[in-house]
Amino acid sequence: MATRVRRTTLTLPAAPIGPDNPLPALRGPGGVHGVEIPRDDDAGPPADMARQIGYRPLRSILPTPLRDGYRRDRRDTVLDALVIENDRLRATVLPGLGGRVHSLHHKPTGRELLYRNPVLQPAAFALNGAWFSGGIEWNIGATGHTTLSCSPVHAARVPAPDGGEMLRLWEWERLRDLPFQVDLWLPDGSDFLYVGVRIRNPHHETAPVYWWSNIAVPEREGTRVLAPADAAWHFGYERTLRRVPVPDSDGTDRSYPLRSAYPADYFYDLPEGARRWITSLDEDGRGLVQTSTDALLGRKLFLWGAQRAGRRWQQWLTEPGTGGYAEIQAGLARTQLEHVPLDGGAEFAWLEAYGPLAADPVAAHGEDWGAARAEVAARLEAALPRADVDAAYAAWRPYADTAPKESLATGSGWGALEVARAGLDLHGTPFDPATLGEEQQPWLTLLKTGDLPGAGHLPGAIVVSPAWRELLESARPGPATDYHLGLAQWHAGDRAQAVRSWERALAHGAGFLPRYCLAVAESEAGDAGRAADRYAEAFADALRAGGCGDARGAGGGGGAADPTVRLWRAALPALAREAVPALLADGRAGAAADLLAGLSQDDLADGRFRLLTARVLLAQGQPAAAREIFDAGFEIPDLREGDEILSDTWYAIAERLVAAGGPVTDDVRARARTEHPLPERYEYRMRPV
Repeated sequence: MATRVRRTTLTLPAAPIGPDNPLPALRGPGGVHGVEIPRDDDAGPPADMARQIGYRPLRSILPTPLRDGYRRDRRDTVLDALVIENDRLRATVLPGLGGRVHSLHHKPTGRELLYRNPVLQPAAFALNGAWFSGGIEWNIGATGHTTLSCSPVHAARVPAPDGGEMLRLWEWERLRDLPFQVDLWLPDGSDFLYVGVRIRNPHHETAPVYWWSNIAVPEREGTRVLAPADAAWHFGYERTLRRVPVPDSDGTDRSYPLRSAYPADYFYDLPEGARRWITSLDEDGRGLVQTSTDALLGRKLFLWGAQRAGRRWQQWLTEPGTGGYAEIQAGLARTQLEHVPLDGGAEFAWLEAYGPLAADPVAAHGEDWGAARAEVAARLEAALPRADVDAAYAAWRPYADTAPKESLATGSGWGALEVARAGLDLHGTPFDPATLGEEQQPWLTLLKTGDLPGAGHLPGAIVVSPAWRELLESARPGPATDYHLGLAQWHAGDRAQAVRSWERALAHGAGFLPRYCLAVAESEAGDAGRAADRYAEAFADALRAGGCGDARGAGGGGGAADPTVRLWRAALPALAREAVPALLADGRAGAAADLLAGLSQDDLADGRFRLLTARVLLAQGQPAAAREIFDAGFEIPDLREGDEILSDTWYAIAERLVAAGGPVTDDVRARARTEHPLPERYEYRMRPV
C-alpha cells in the first residue's frame, strides 16, 4: 500500500487536564534533577559535561503556567489522532497531546512495539505539571518532561523525500523561545519509522537547547536493554552522578530493569564514532530498536525498579493490573542534566529511526556483554544499515523547508505572536496569524500601541523574553504593565527590580497576584516570617476580590463569567496550598488552621488539603486526629516526582504517637518505623531510605 497520512479518533479512559493554576510559576522546576558534582576530579564528570550541566539552568518555568487542575476520575474520552502507515507499520500520533506517538504497530508480526498506556492519567512529572506515560514523547526545553506534554501542536501533511507523504509536527517552545519540528514518514515497504527533527534559533543570541526522545517500552522479567557501551553515568534520586560499568554494577546486571530496586537513570557512555542505537528486547530476543544519525549523541535507560515504590508509581500512571514499562531514550547531550549551546541563526537537525528488531535470544541474553551487543549491532545493520540512515537524513534535509500542503491540527498562537513581533520567516513551519487567540491579544495590543491593557483585571497569559521586557519598560506604567514587567525581570534574574515593579503594581491596585509574587520573593530570600505574612495577605486579598469574606459562600461579587470572579475562585485554593506550609514553617499553626477554614468544603475534601489539614493538626499537638485522616485514606493527584511529603508526614505523626508527649529520640524514631509501617498507598519514595 502507498504510504498515507489520515485523521482518526482514539477513545481512552482519560482524566481531564483541568484548568491551569492562575498563579505565575515563579519557582524553578524543583530539585529532583539537581546534581551534586563530586569534588574528586577522578570521580566527577569530564569538564565539558560539567560545563553543560551548569549551563543556563531554569530559574523558573515562566512563561508557562503550572498545570495542576487534573484529578483521578477517568471517563471515556474521544481524542483526535493522526495515523501514518505503509504496508509494514502503523504509527498513531496524538497532536493534542504534544504530538505523542501513542502506538507503533508492526503489521507482519501483529506486535505493538511501544508501551501503549491503556489510560490517559495526568501526573506531576512535566516541568509544568501534567504529564502521562507511554509511547514516544518529544522532550524539548529543559531538564525534565516538556511543558508541551499535554498541549496541542501544529500538524500538517507534507511531501516526503520518497514521493509519499510525511506528517509534520511543529510548535514554538516557550521556555527557550525556540521553534522546532518533527517530520515522520514511512518509506514504501519499510519496517522503520523515520523521524526528522529540527530545532532552530532565530534570535541573535546563543540559546540553551535540550532534547530527548523518550520511548516507553514494555517491561517484563525477561526484558533486557542494550546499547553499545561498557559504562554509563548513573543518576538516582540521591542526586549524585557517577560512572558505573555496564551491564554489571554493584553486583547486579542493570541491563534488566526489574533487577534494580529503585528508580534510576543510566546514561550510556557511547564510544566516539560508534553507531548510535538502543534497544529493548524480550526473553525471545524481540523488541524495538531506535537508531539515529550521530548528532543525537546520548542514549539512556530509565527504570522504575522492583521495590514497592516503583511499582506504586507504575500503578499510579496507568491501570492497576496492567503491565509496566521502562524508558529508552535518545538525546542531544550525553546526559539529561546538560543543556547544549545553539548559536544565533543556527540549527540542530538529525534523523531517527524506530522499528522492530529480532535477535538470537541466547546471544542477546548471554553473560558475554560484548557478544550480546555485537549480535544486536549485526541484526540492526542487516535490517537498517547505518549508511541508509545517513542517506535518509540527506534526502530529508531539502524537504524540511517544504511548506505544509494541508493542515491537520492547530497548536498555540505563541509562534504567530513571535512572528508578528520579529518578522520571522520560518520556512516549513508557518505560524499563521489565524492561530492568534485570546491569550495573545493583550500582547498584540502592546506591540501595536505600546501599552498593555488590563486596568480591570490582569492579562492571564505571560511573556517574559528580553524583547518583550523592553516593550514593557517603554509602556505607560499601570497595574498590568508593572505586574508583567516584574515577571519579566524575575525571569531574567533581576529580582530586586522585580520586587520594585510588583510593589508599584500593588500601589496601582493590581490585587493579590503581585502580593503573591512578593510572598515568593520573600520566601526565596529566606525571610520565612515575612513570606508567611505576604501569603496570608494575598489570600485575604483574593477573598475580597471575590466580593465576600468567606470562600464557603456561593461566590458573590458577580457571575461566573466575570474574569475577576473566575480568577478568584481558582486562585483561593492555589494560594492556600502555598500559604499554609509557609505559616507552618513560621510556627503559626493557628493562623494556618484559620486560613483553611476559609475554603469551601469541596476544596477541603481534595487530597491536597486533607494532607495539609493533617499537617496543621500535627503542628497543633493532635497527632491522633492527624492519623485519622491518613487512616481514612486520600490521594494527591499532582504528587510531584520525588516528593516525600506523604512518608515524611506519616512518620512525623507516628513519632509523636510513640513519644506520647515526650521527646522524639532516636529510639522513638526507630520504634515509630517498626510499630507504624508506611502503608503501600502512601509509598512513593524513589530512593533508598
